[in-house]
Amino acid sequence: MKIAAIDVGLKRIGVAYTPNGTIVVPLRAVIRKNRNQASKDVSLLLQEWGIEKLVVGIPVGNEDMINRIKHFVGLLDFDGDIVFEDENYSSIEVENFIKGKIKYKRDGRVDSLAAKNILERYLKL
Repeated sequence: MKIAAIDVGLKRIGVAYTPNGTIVVPLRAVIRKNRNQASKDVSLLLQEWGIEKLVVGIPVGNEDMINRIKHFVGLLDFDGDIVFEDENYSSIEVENFIKGKIKYKRDGRVDSLAAKNILERYLKL
């Protein structure tokens, strides 16, 4: 089953993908100009990769962001299964992992690596 994960932020949406549930790769993040553009870009990406299930990271305990993320997911043109997974500390784990290895830029790499982390948690890899 082809599964993708997204880490929805206010400026960038990290994306990761697995074709078979055994290996997860980060994809290029979606830069968010507004929610309609971002939902269209994510929807196209899901269609392009033939995604059957979408794992969405949610920050357990942050009701405002959970509501924003669920609203964003409602804008997606996606007919597959949608699953919500705890994303707490995923970005911090990634930032600690890449410290000294990759120069930190706000280009979405950390966001997509966080999505990779979320998908690996879901798959229990």
